[in-house]
Amino acid sequence: MSARRQVKTAGSLLAATATVVLFLPGAAGANGEPGPGSSEGGKAMDAAPSGVKLTTGLPKKITVDNSTKETQNLVATVNNEGTKDSGKIHLAVVGFDGLVIKDVPGCAMIPENKLPKGSNSGFACSIDNLAAGKFRSYKVDATFDLAKTGKICLPVQSGDTKKTFWQQGPVPFGTTSPSPNAPVTPLLLNTENKPAAPAGDKGGGDSGEKPGDKGGDKRELPSTGPREDVLPLGAFGASLLAAGAAGLWWTRRRSEESRES
Repeated sequence: MSARRQVKTAGSLLAATATVVLFLPGAAGANGEPGPGSSEGGKAMDAAPSGVKLTTGLPKKITVDNSTKETQNLVATVNNEGTKDSGKIHLAVVGFDGLVIKDVPGCAMIPENKLPKGSNSGFACSIDNLAAGKFRSYKVDATFDLAKTGKICLPVQSGDTKKTFWQQGPVPFGTTSPSPNAPVTPLLLNTENKPAAPAGDKGGGDSGEKPGDKGGDKRELPSTGPREDVLPLGAFGASLLAAGAAGLWWTRRRSEESRES
């Protein structure tokens, strides 16, 4: 009875402090899954602790199912290329324009009102520690609208979210040779997508949105490719902290439920 009351109280506190989707710890990709990938479009930002060198990686090539718009082989990786353990860090996977992040198993959905400006979706991954020379990979479930450009961003922040150690992107995936009639379309990292009208469509609408075009209140975003600025995260850091709190609460809740059953 006491255990159930504690679970209920914890749930009420969580609902009052964070509106994130809870995740199951242990679902995050473990070392040994798809490798570090390419850090193209990435840049070191705030100085990391001595001996810690954090980077991220994305596949150089992914594909999109032309019938479902679902991406294939999209994996986000965070690496510690240093000589010392990282301590607690946060990785985010954020989508822009035609690239929409649907799920990152092991991570928590970022509420819409806490997403970085200009983004459409994102997930926060809380990592207790990343040992020196190790990496953590996350499978990313996403859709890509080939009628638009699409970008992804991977910022890595400190445990208190006050520093951004590394940021990859917003970096585009795309193709310069769209094939709307093919089963799948290959997309290359750091390639601006050339939107293709569906077969039979003569392109009667402005399907290929560009930064600055109408389409909500989207503003041109800083990029770590050609630009020097960091992605404006705003209230986003608090959402990353909430993701870690949600995971801890969920672990305790499942433990209590296991005892009761």
